[in-house]
Amino acid sequence: MMQDLGLIARMPRLCIAQAERANPMYRAFVAGSDTIEPVTAQETVASAIQIGNPVSGPRAMVALHAMKGVVEQATEQELADACARADRTGLYTCPHTGVALACLFKLRAKGLIEANQRVVVVSTANGLKFTEFKLAYHERRVPGVESSGANNPIFMKPDVDRVAAAIADMSS
Repeated sequence: MMQDLGLIARMPRLCIAQAERANPMYRAFVAGSDTIEPVTAQETVASAIQIGNPVSGPRAMVALHAMKGVVEQATEQELADACARADRTGLYTCPHTGVALACLFKLRAKGLIEANQRVVVVSTANGLKFTEFKLAYHERRVPGVESSGANNPIFMKPDVDRVAAAIADMSS
């Protein structure tokens, strides 16, 4: 519709990003199939996309082909590290956006996205809904994940002057 309205000159390329623990579309894509075989989704911190049999899967595959797209997956390690990397830039991402970002980084590393290409990552939630995941990552408590991008929490009394001094110390 955006192309028909003249808002864009060409169709963008679509990437479907899935968590490795719930990846039926990725499996179909790698197999060269348009048929999505249901899988038993395993637990993932990206809980909202923990779907083994996506009801809109067939429509998504049609869009994928129409947009000359790709499907990529992200492990728990990759999505957790992608969240931490994004958070260091000021974003406070949810695990689902972590999946999308991890897949973006993988596609860039594979050369499927070039340095000069414009990319849009759709973020479906906010990290505020996943504070326990964020804390667990930085405290190195996410099962199966080595928190390579962790920032060690600093525990202090709730005192504005102490917090300001700690931030000033970190900045110098």
